[in-house]
Amino acid sequence: MHTTLKTATPVDLLPEDIPRLPTVTVAELEVHAADLDSERAAAIYRKHGALIIRGLYKSTMAGVRRDIERAAAQAISLIPQAKKCNEGWLTPDGTLLLPAPPHYHREQQLMVLQCDYKTSANIFRAAVDDTMCDLAAALIGPDVELFMDGQVLYKEPVGGHPKHLHQDSAYFEHRLEGPLAALTYVVDTDLTNGALHVIPGSHRCGVIPHVDTFSHLGLPADIWPWERAVPICGQAGDAILFHVHTIHGSKENFSTAPRPVFINRYRDAADYVVVGATSTAARKEAESQEARKAVERSRNQQRGLMVRGYRGYMG
Repeated sequence: MHTTLKTATPVDLLPEDIPRLPTVTVAELEVHAADLDSERAAAIYRKHGALIIRGLYKSTMAGVRRDIERAAAQAISLIPQAKKCNEGWLTPDGTLLLPAPPHYHREQQLMVLQCDYKTSANIFRAAVDDTMCDLAAALIGPDVELFMDGQVLYKEPVGGHPKHLHQDSAYFEHRLEGPLAALTYVVDTDLTNGALHVIPGSHRCGVIPHVDTFSHLGLPADIWPWERAVPICGQAGDAILFHVHTIHGSKENFSTAPRPVFINRYRDAADYVVVGATSTAARKEAESQEARKAVERSRNQQRGLMVRGYRGYMG
């Protein structure tokens, strides 16, 4: 039986309500892949908007890590050819760069590697993993597609960029429920090298207004400080699932080694982006009536690969 998580509209939880929620520990968010109880896992996700599956991809991490490090070396070699763009700089292979912190050994740092389903068979195999896809279908519905082509976020050593607390829905707001994200640690990750932080229960807030930060859209730090979030340390192969409205982020990488993660996203095959942006100005433009009409006309161009069920004709 498939159970779809529904987020109340209008929002049924305001930012000021978050401190009143019961304190949630990491133990309350986690299950283990070796003895996965899918009903319990789904219940945790529905309640908190986040779920940790320990060891889900442990056996495949060597290949994924090899592909990511190969992509990182390639991107670094192409930095001298990078061109400025709205979000930072793009290397010729499509890797996104951000400004590096002061006193770094170069001006730019890697942020989003060009390493996805079209370049890495190992990451694609993780995306179509049976355990993950079955759980996605239980949470989203029977007809599930991949949203985007996979994403690798890369924090370089000794000062790798932070990503301020934010919601993914600020970047890609959907017509229906929106995508479920599965972020996987490629290396052992702790508070030193940039563990993911989440705010359990924040998925019930709907889309919250964001502000511009050096790492694109983020939430105001005076309203959403790091202290509100639960840090999730883990080992290579641990996967963290979170709702498109769940507030999350990660701090700097202070270690001497890179901290990569990869993200696979799953959504209802009938869903589509209605507002897409990486800045407040772009969001304002995308929220206009004309922009929304254009999205409606082009929604069939957003289709991703089906991993469960069947996509019927939508007209």
